[in-house]
Amino acid sequence: MRASISLKTATLAAALVAAPLAGAHAAGHHKGALDASDPTDFTGPRVTSLIEQIRGVDQGITDAREANNISASEAQQLHKRAARISQAAEHVAASDHGRIPSAQYHELLRRLDNVDQRLMNDTGSGFMMGDGSDGGNYPNG
Repeated sequence: MRASISLKTATLAAALVAAPLAGAHAAGHHKGALDASDPTDFTGPRVTSLIEQIRGVDQGITDAREANNISASEAQQLHKRAARISQAAEHVAASDHGRIPSAQYHELLRRLDNVDQRLMNDTGSGFMMGDGSDGGNYPNG
């Protein structure tokens, strides 16, 4: 995965994480003082790790598109898949007090890995299979 993060990607990810928090905070102002609860905090290690990995894959998609290694439609499809994973992570975290249980975390990582593998295959940098004896090497995936 790519290590560099664009300002646009970081801003988008921050907005995705902050939006549920803002809604929860605003809802708290309509309750009585004794009923008010803290908004969900999405800072668990799994959430943080997953968000950083989503940012990395998303940046890789942007980089591949800017280098004309993938088409605009391919980039759009991959961005959508990454966004759906991010939304799923937020949903799981919101329903579990800001944490992602191990099973869901591994499922989300698997889905993100599929997006990353698709990106690598689309750009021609995926793992190759075959030894060339049958006419060439082929992308794994």
